[in-house]
Amino acid sequence: MSPSEGATLVTGYPGFIGKRLVEQLAQQTRGRVYALVQPRFLDEARSLAARVQGAAVEVLAGDVTDLHLGLSGDEVERVAGNVTRIFHLAALNQLTVSREVAFRTNVDGTRNVLELARECRRLERLVHFSTCHVAGAREGVIAEDELDRGQEFRNAWEESKFHAEKAVVRAMDGLPITVVRPSTVVGDSRTGEIDRFEGPYALGILLVASPLVVPLPLPGNGVAPLNVVPVDFVVRATLHLAADPRAKGQAFHLVDPNPMSVARVYELIAERANRRLPKLTFPARAAEAVLRLPLLERVTRPQRAALGYINQLAWFTSSSTLELLEGTGIRCPRLSTYLDTLIAYVREDYARRQAAEAETLVEDPLDEGAKANA
Repeated sequence: MSPSEGATLVTGYPGFIGKRLVEQLAQQTRGRVYALVQPRFLDEARSLAARVQGAAVEVLAGDVTDLHLGLSGDEVERVAGNVTRIFHLAALNQLTVSREVAFRTNVDGTRNVLELARECRRLERLVHFSTCHVAGAREGVIAEDELDRGQEFRNAWEESKFHAEKAVVRAMDGLPITVVRPSTVVGDSRTGEIDRFEGPYALGILLVASPLVVPLPLPGNGVAPLNVVPVDFVVRATLHLAADPRAKGQAFHLVDPNPMSVARVYELIAERANRRLPKLTFPARAAEAVLRLPLLERVTRPQRAALGYINQLAWFTSSSTLELLEGTGIRCPRLSTYLDTLIAYVREDYARRQAAEAETLVEDPLDEGAKANA
């Protein structure tokens, strides 16, 4: 039986990547797609699944932190007997999450998925979604076949994803596993759509594209590469690697092979937003101190955690990925080719969110001109 005819299990539905992956899977497979959903997202997941075109999507209530993913005995038996592919996306990805919570979901949850995978009698591939940031604070050239280099970690999220991937690597002897490590995932390159604002991407929006009257200088010197990938590339590349026999037992960096510098991206965003940027930069530590000011702290807590990423001199190689994608037409587009699309979507969505939260957010301490004109 080919993979397209077997059932597929996807954890982490209806997350940012997960819901797009399920949509593509349903169009490519004749087998049922099982989507594991936390109970609190059940209504949303069922509504989305009902609109998916193609193969049937069956929503299963559960949680990767529970034994057998919280599934009933009946559900476990159906999954174990029918599933040929597993895509494990369920994870906590907040940069500020506590170590205990991060490890419970990202490490223990991954181990539970591996245990269920061992019960799947027809399993042909398990794809584990990791991240380039398992490299932690490492700098220099970082290869796809490198994982544990004694690196330090900037937060519990990085550390938990590192230990989760180590568990996956140990399981490769007995399971057909492929690991994908995306860099920072941004919106769709065709529509700009993105449904979460966090990490380095959100920091750029906060500093440049937000409605602050006075834009802040760039934190750091801006020479580090800003490696971002659009979600549509991540989904297409993952599905291809999942079907390629050569991808078993390997890890793949889903990255921009030629990322622009942070400074250049910052300049391009400013140009699109018709902003004149300050010519001076200031140290990243100073930026963090500014973002800790009482009037800014509430709205910038997630972005402070991202400062280390825009000053990290790290280059992620992707030779294995490029080799297996050769001839498929699947390539990470240059950020400059879809930046306008991202900005248009983000600015519209940002304005909607700000309007909705206007009554609860603190006043903009930099918007003195607006107050004077009120």
